[in-house]
Order: sequence, then structure tokens, then C-alpha cells
Amino acid sequence: GPDQWHKNYPIAKGLHQSPIEINNKEVHYDRSLLPWFASYDPGAAKTILNNGKTCRVVFDDSFDRSVLRGGPLPGVYRLRQLHFHWGSSDDHGSEHVVNGVRYAGELHLLHWNPKYSNYLDAVRRTDGIAVLAIFLQVGKTPKPEMKRILEEINAIKTKGKEAPFPNFDPSILFPKSHDYWTYHGSFTTPPCEECITWIVLREPIIVSSDQMAKLRSLSKNAENEPDLPLVDNWRPTQPRHFRMVSASF
Repeated sequence: GPDQWHKNYPIAKGLHQSPIEINNKEVHYDRSLLPWFASYDPGAAKTILNNGKTCRVVFDDSFDRSVLRGGPLPGVYRLRQLHFHWGSSDDHGSEHVVNGVRYAGELHLLHWNPKYSNYLDAVRRTDGIAVLAIFLQVGKTPKPEMKRILEEINAIKTKGKEAPFPNFDPSILFPKSHDYWTYHGSFTTPPCEECITWIVLREPIIVSSDQMAKLRSLSKNAENEPDLPLVDNWRPTQPRHFRMVSASF
């Protein structure tokens, strides 16, 4: 489990690990933080897959066709993939925690800095990766835009399954407010490289209990293996140490 990761990946015990708890009392409002902008080309969406750890949508990142810019970022970052974290029930599942609240899930849109020669090179740099994180909150009026992803779940029930996923613009998943917290952190899966500028959106998007159950219907095992529900794929919060969390609001 996550508490053993550092044995193989020492950086998992580093000083810039993610996720963290965001606490209003410790957040610093930074008036110099700019709004962020995403311009995504729906034609860049390629496939949806179950890798045994999450449900992931993969995008063409061979040129700047779907990008994130502004906010705390020094330049343009290319969208590579999006994926989800969720729990075994609706009362937990998000990775970041806000003022003691853990949401039902968390969506991560992962981008890399094309000033580096490729994605693997970017992962080794402190400014290599930018992740836009959006909380999933169970409520009465679920966001219809989630349907497109969840309709494909049956095609990728087991580990290793992949299906075509053309013509999708993930910006339809954004909440109304673009207010955000930002800090420097890491991947939440091994090797936990400390290369991420996190942009965590304040406003969650609403999902239904049925939609969360759909994610839990995935299996972390391959087709010919016993069915093991893919749940609780979130990492516990890590110490913030001396890091500043800045807010745009």
C-alpha cells in the first residue's frame, strides 16, 4: 500500500508530496495569480482504458492542440490524459481534502510542458507537469457531461481493456467557477515524482450516486482473473511541510 511505496521509490517520502489537505486558515490569497484558460481540441481524444488502477482517457499530445495556460503556469502545457480517483462509497474517494472534507471522487487532467523534448523528460523537471484537479460531489443534479465517459465503462470493465473514444472536449466537465488553489507537489502514484504544479478547483462538479457506482463496477483484474472491484484508488494526504498553498480568490 501507499505507506510502503517509499521502500521502492524513496521520493515518496519527499518534502513536496501530494495530495495534501487544503485548510483555509493556512492558504495565502495571491492577488498576482492570473485566471487559467484551457483550449481543447475534441479531435485530440483517442481512447478510453482501464489500466487496473483507474479509468483513463488518452489524448494526442504530439503538438499543441489541446492546451492549458495562465494561472500559475509559466507557459503553455499540453493535455496528455485525464483520469479519476474514487472510493468504495460516496463519503470518500478524493485525494485532496478541503477543510476536513473528502469528496466522493477527484478528476485529474494531466498536462506537460512542451519546452521539454517529451513527456518523460518533463516528468524529471520541477515545472514539467500541470494537473487540473476537479472534485466530484454526490448530489441531486448530476452533470450530464459525465455521461459520455460513463457510457463507455461497460467496454472497459477489466484491466487492459481499451476502447476508441473520439471527439471529446473535456472542458465540458469544468465547474462554473474557475477559482483555484495552487501549490507545488507530486504524482499521487509511484514513483511520485515532484514535478507537478497543482491547480485544484474550489467548486466541485455534481455527480450522482449511480455514476459513482458505475466507476466502482470496473475491475482491477484482467478478464480471465477473479473480479476484484477497482475502488479506493486514492492516496492518503501527505505532510505539507513548509509549502505555501496560494488561492486565486
